[in-house]
Amino acid sequence: MLSNPFILSFTLLLSLPILFFLAPRILLPSNSVPPIPTSDEVHDLSLFNRAASSSSSGSLSHLSSTRPKFKIAFLFLTNSDLHFSPLWNRFFNKSNKNLYNIYIHADPTVNISTPGGVFQSNNFITSKRTYRASPTLVSAARRLMATALLDDPANAFFALISQHCIPLHSFKYTYQSLLASSTFDYSSSPTELTTESGIRVKYKSFIEIKSRDKRLWKRYTARGRYAMMPEVPFEKFRVGSQFFVLTRKHAVLVIKDRTLWRKFKKPCYRADECYPEEHYFPTLLSMKDPNGCTHYTLTRVNWTGTTNGHPYTYRPFQVSPQLIQNLRQSNYSQSYLFARKFSPDCLKPLMKIADSVIFRD
Repeated sequence: MLSNPFILSFTLLLSLPILFFLAPRILLPSNSVPPIPTSDEVHDLSLFNRAASSSSSGSLSHLSSTRPKFKIAFLFLTNSDLHFSPLWNRFFNKSNKNLYNIYIHADPTVNISTPGGVFQSNNFITSKRTYRASPTLVSAARRLMATALLDDPANAFFALISQHCIPLHSFKYTYQSLLASSTFDYSSSPTELTTESGIRVKYKSFIEIKSRDKRLWKRYTARGRYAMMPEVPFEKFRVGSQFFVLTRKHAVLVIKDRTLWRKFKKPCYRADECYPEEHYFPTLLSMKDPNGCTHYTLTRVNWTGTTNGHPYTYRPFQVSPQLIQNLRQSNYSQSYLFARKFSPDCLKPLMKIADSVIFRD
């Protein structure tokens, strides 16, 4: 019967709506990256379980300045050499070595050299392949946090840094701002953060959390209209910067999560709207502890003149004392602490003004 051309054409026409309905469910997403291998997931789960069991969820959620030598864990996430390692070396060399730890997640498919100085081979953690705009970047950040949690119980803040990031202040200023100053964060009043004697007792995570964005719906439905339901309804979905500074309490919360991760690791059908690294962390922390976050980041990024989803990149001729001063300016805190994105050849002009401008607070 189907040999009749008219009947065959009519049958195909009737099947078109069904094909349109089923296509997103049976076809691979366009421009998709390979799914995270099961072996990687199993390895990560073992790491996260060990880190969670060794860290009480409430530990260091309320810190006191009477307890000495809390540390900042600097989590470098890179798929290339750390271009600005000489600048970071100078940043760390002017500090107390007992006040920080360094962890590096380097894409194993790229030949990345050990920078030297404070960056040694033992700073590199067990790493997996990463792809831009994919859940692999979320996995890498969680891997860094879990390793830092296991490594040192004194790690109180976890700062995610890229190879394109630079410091905007000295280590002393950075440490004092996070762990000592009761006025650094404009989103909280000093009385909310200190006792009557002025001792710092409560700390927040510095992570951008935005509930209003002109592309929010498109980002939410990038995996399919109902893919995030019921765990993440649209009104709970948030976006924000990929780079943050989390408290230990929130780092533990992140590596303990299983429910939201199952949603955010799903493949996307809209690659141009799918940035799990900008969605997962803001959504998770907004749902679990919105009052424990400042809702802004400490890493300054210029989104004017963006290209293919990348932020503006500063070039050597733009590096100047005035640029550093401008990048520090914030409406949310006394200053931004880090900035991106700088091209690798900015290193030389940055080193020239390192001591006289960047590290001169």
